[in-house]
Amino acid sequence: MSSSKTDVIVLGAGVVGVSAALHAQARGRAVTLVDRLGAVARETSFGNAGIVESDAVFAHVFPRAPVEVALAALNLDPRVEIRYRALPSIAPWLWRYFLASSQRSRLATATAMRGLVMRCIAEHRAIAGPAGAGALLREGGWIKVFRTSRGEDLALADVEETRPYGIASATLDRERLIALEPHLREVAKGGVHFTDPLTTPDPEALVKAYADLLARRGGTLAKGDARSLQASGAGWTVATQDGPLQAADVVVALGPWSSDLTRAFGYRLPLGVKRGYHMHYGAKGGATLNRPVLDLERGYIVAPMARGLRLTTGAEFARRDDPPFAAHLDRLEPFAREMFPIAARLDAEPWLGRRPCLPDMVPVIGPAPRHKGLWFDFGHQHLGLTLGPVSGLLLAQMMAGETPFVDPKPFRAERFG
Repeated sequence: MSSSKTDVIVLGAGVVGVSAALHAQARGRAVTLVDRLGAVARETSFGNAGIVESDAVFAHVFPRAPVEVALAALNLDPRVEIRYRALPSIAPWLWRYFLASSQRSRLATATAMRGLVMRCIAEHRAIAGPAGAGALLREGGWIKVFRTSRGEDLALADVEETRPYGIASATLDRERLIALEPHLREVAKGGVHFTDPLTTPDPEALVKAYADLLARRGGTLAKGDARSLQASGAGWTVATQDGPLQAADVVVALGPWSSDLTRAFGYRLPLGVKRGYHMHYGAKGGATLNRPVLDLERGYIVAPMARGLRLTTGAEFARRDDPPFAAHLDRLEPFAREMFPIAARLDAEPWLGRRPCLPDMVPVIGPAPRHKGLWFDFGHQHLGLTLGPVSGLLLAQMMAGETPFVDPKPFRAERFG
């Protein structure tokens, strides 16, 4: 087959890759998305809770208190599931995650992430409008619900910690909570309403709408294997179903699979995964939910989606490619039934997703240190949907030689040596 050329190849057609492609295209570059499935949003971007978390300045960290560590290690904390057979493989990454979860590191992460998080809603709107997807972004925020006085203390501490960063929230007693979500059961004693975040009832449809905008503006999507990437002359070549594709620049936006490629080029970035599951349910008696609700003390979210009520789990620590394991979802489902009148399962099997995480919970965004024209955009942990458009903007600015809207130093690959 004869080869074809483009200006930029973006490897990975999730929300991060599609967003990076749109921002490069907006700067006059011809762009081709390359995905192993030849489709958009079929992996990690498919199955999240649908929240654009403009409140997520502070990262999800490893527990530090000895009691919390012990509960997690014994699988007695419902927010976490550990696959013990995987521990020999994942223990080095877990140790780095633990070390990066100190209070000092948390504050450094918050400082780095603030600039991205504060702009995430504006960048989603800037794409959703031209994409005709405005109806897929809903106002109304989301709620963290507590069950006990201990949970209330955790919720209020969250409010106090985020207030200096300009995060808007409202504390809710039982009466105010039920005014917003009348079908929450008595176990929900109160909560915190983060009022500014946007939500979507269909993350897959949202990313597809963004990809359709890319196509209308001349971008293309090809099916190909990112692992075939090779340096070629003054640029790069990747094998696709339609033949070799060449470009001067290539962006690695492969989420949890990014390390497969970066390792081949000599970069030992400590990319791990937090796996998670979702399942859809009906609602009993015509009950409704108006926005996503997090059960703060159990660690799952129930969100209203186009398909039904989606329950998304917390973190399962396992090897990336281990077979699905239903124990975590099965353990959480009874708690969800205590909280909300969910009915029968609507999916034949739980969906498994893999959140790409670096130990400091800060993504890598920027140039590869030793390869001209190779760019990184991955490691967005729980915030791929939130940060996809805004990290695409930051990357495109660096690629174009523009002045970045935030300091890119905290996102450099070189921070890992």
